[in-house]
Amino acid sequence: MELDAELSALAAQEDLPADLVRRLLQHPGARRSVALVRRDLTDELIAEIIDLGSVRTLAANSSVPSRIRARFAEHPEAAVRCAVAASVRDEPLGLLARLAADPDPSVRSFLAMNEHLPAELLALLAADSEASVRSSVIQRWRDAPDSVRRMLLTDADPGIRSDSVRAFAPPADLLPGLLADPATRAATVAYAVPTRELAADPDSDVREAVASHPDLPPGLRDLLAEDQDIFVRNAIAARSDIPPALREQVVATLEPDGPVAEWMLAFSRGTHTCPPAAPASPNLTRQQAESLLAQAGL
Repeated sequence: MELDAELSALAAQEDLPADLVRRLLQHPGARRSVALVRRDLTDELIAEIIDLGSVRTLAANSSVPSRIRARFAEHPEAAVRCAVAASVRDEPLGLLARLAADPDPSVRSFLAMNEHLPAELLALLAADSEASVRSSVIQRWRDAPDSVRRMLLTDADPGIRSDSVRAFAPPADLLPGLLADPATRAATVAYAVPTRELAADPDSDVREAVASHPDLPPGLRDLLAEDQDIFVRNAIAARSDIPPALREQVVATLEPDGPVAEWMLAFSRGTHTCPPAAPASPNLTRQQAESLLAQAGL
């Protein structure tokens, strides 16, 4: 492991004496680790981290006392307000509402991902003027009430409509419109009855969605097994109900044009392999930590 990485790992080590933590603050990478993950930061260490210019990283540490994180919500840099908005609690009362009214949409987007955000503020952000904020709400609020789902499924922004139909099961009365909408047609296929018309759609994403449909009839399955698009055929090969002989036949036609496409195809079929996780760094004794700090000139 390189020296910088070793110092960052040491900075995250639990029960590290405070005097060693303070010395690590002089190393930029280690300081970021201290600011982000340590749960034992004293007011003095917090003040030193701020003075050294790592306030944005510190703002993302949910273990920093609420009274201090509340100050970050007023910071002039939007990036700092974003970091605190993502996880801060409503302490003092009204803090989350202030962040929901922040003039920078990136702050409101991060706030939408905050698990402490009450439903009334999520509903407010779901109607935000910025599409990026509404998109964050969709990713965060999968159990949104029907009124909010309908609003987002019929949003004026095609990206929001597309995100919504992937996140929410659309009500039956909206299905015809969503199937007719180019932005939502492919994602809506999962909730529709697979038809020959959909299986012959000019959009390969629609055909791929049909190929993955749980109720795909054998006739459409065999038709899509010969589709001109490699990802459509791959979706057929990934089905659990495909006859082994047909699977072998389809897999033989899958010739990706590069390693990325090869990985994507294998991932869809569940045949990819991930590299083993790196082993966790062992905790250092004080003597070992002192030696490492001396090596770094700290």
